[in-house]
Amino acid sequence: MKVVVTGATGHIGNVLVRKLIEHGYEVKSLAMNEKDGEILKDLNTEIVYGDVRKIETLVKAFEGADVVFHLAGIIEIGSGNKKNVHEVNVDGSKNVVAACKMAHVRRLVYTSSVHAIPEKEGIITETKEFSPKLVKGTYAKSKAKATSYILNSNSNDLEVIIVHPSGVIGPYEFIKSNMGQLIIDCANGTMKASIKGGYNFVDVRDVAEGIVLAEEKGKPGECYILAGHSITIKELMTIIERLTGKKAPKFIIARWFAYITGALSEVYYKIVHEKPLFTSYAVYTTGTNHNFSIEKAKKELGYTIRPIEETIKDTIEWYKQRGEIKENNKKE
Repeated sequence: MKVVVTGATGHIGNVLVRKLIEHGYEVKSLAMNEKDGEILKDLNTEIVYGDVRKIETLVKAFEGADVVFHLAGIIEIGSGNKKNVHEVNVDGSKNVVAACKMAHVRRLVYTSSVHAIPEKEGIITETKEFSPKLVKGTYAKSKAKATSYILNSNSNDLEVIIVHPSGVIGPYEFIKSNMGQLIIDCANGTMKASIKGGYNFVDVRDVAEGIVLAEEKGKPGECYILAGHSITIKELMTIIERLTGKKAPKFIIARWFAYITGALSEVYYKIVHEKPLFTSYAVYTTGTNHNFSIEKAKKELGYTIRPIEETIKDTIEWYKQRGEIKENNKKE
């Protein structure tokens, strides 16, 4: 089967390409430029260059494909550039749908986010009601808009399936995320303070496998949550301390203080060219309900998740191999 992956050089994207190759798919990977394409150079995939904001590049890339996996997007937990986020996440997704129809693609599997799902009390399950008015933050609003548009594009001509990963962590992260930076700082013993709260984190390899399962077993017009483990920031840091021997930070910043200083934190990290750990939106998110159910994905797709300790251990090893975490941090 011939498939195309947009956002193939991203964290989930490059792992998905690896999984698809393992499953025997003929994979075409869409990258923005040759520099990004270097991430995939050792994989058995055809690399093509394009931009979801330019529909003509998509139509050309999608020609002859049976399935398109749409992952290209901007993940933004700060104030960010709202215009760029909207152009890529919303307008880009509309272009992907149009290009799929023009190239006669049979199925579109869209990687949305749990951020697109409205928060509620208790266990959060799948929904088909997506609106920017129901979620908070630039990124969440963009994903809600895109998800609603793509879901409503499901038809006999184009089968659409939606997946919603939670907070993704794990190896093969070539471009550091905010959580990647947090793990690095903790493992190097350079993080001196933390905040109360937590979130649901999932291994990137489990998400990639879940996306493949969604293509193989998912029902058109349906959504599937691909979440992992709900864990507090303190628990996460305790696991890192146990694996590396580096003491977890003892000083806990009050949530109200971290929230109001989030904007200043973003400015500082931009100056030093590093990822901000606790933006105002990140602080808000770690205080929300993150009890996501994966029962539908387990039952209909056969989705499974590995222990969180395994994910964190493998993530640390990945960053050690890249020189981001000092080798002498290994606990004796």
